[in-house]
Amino acid sequence: MASIAASDFIVWGVDQTAYGPVELPTLVSWVKDERVTADTWLFVAKSSAWQKASEVPELQMFFRRKAAGATAPAGFQVGSLRRVKILAGLSDAQLERLAQLMELQRVAQWTVIVKQGEHGDAMYLILEGELRVRLIASGKETILSTLGPGEFFGDMALFDQGPRSADVVANVDSVVLKITANAFADLAKSAPDLAAPFLMATVKTLAARIRADNKRLRDSVNFASAAGVR
Repeated sequence: MASIAASDFIVWGVDQTAYGPVELPTLVSWVKDERVTADTWLFVAKSSAWQKASEVPELQMFFRRKAAGATAPAGFQVGSLRRVKILAGLSDAQLERLAQLMELQRVAQWTVIVKQGEHGDAMYLILEGELRVRLIASGKETILSTLGPGEFFGDMALFDQGPRSADVVANVDSVVLKITANAFADLAKSAPDLAAPFLMATVKTLAARIRADNKRLRDSVNFASAAGVR
């Protein structure tokens, strides 16, 4: 048998043959293809013990969904995820898996989807409509940005569940997809091959936003300095 790393698994097949070692992403794909079932025995290298697949923490989310018959949200076509810029590079199979983690929400005009100061627990992807990001100070609204289909917000909640920095309000009837912090944490542990490109695309977009904000601040400072000279 080949050497086995601490993160690897050995699969005991129905033909009474040991297969592996295999890494977690391969094992997850076998679960989805039903080559590995809830009752399949696995040797888990990190614990040096045999366990049923349904008892392995990294796989439990997949068996729970199978038991519940989980699919993409009702009334939702997986292909519509390609409207979201950060998902454009994912394959159809990856989009299908990601969709199973999401909740489709139809939002009426003027609904406050997230509220400044409240602790966040989810990220949102915009499929249809228009939303504004605002701050309220002394009863006055300041609009920070306007978001449309293909954009996202609330992403920091996936990492720290801290207080929201601003309100997000629907300007018109809109459709969003919600992914909770708990669902993403499960994904990061059980399917890093999917979580990694999702995170990379999100970080690239955040970096572009920060650069744009820095440029606006720099232009404002330059303008103020020039006005002061005069």
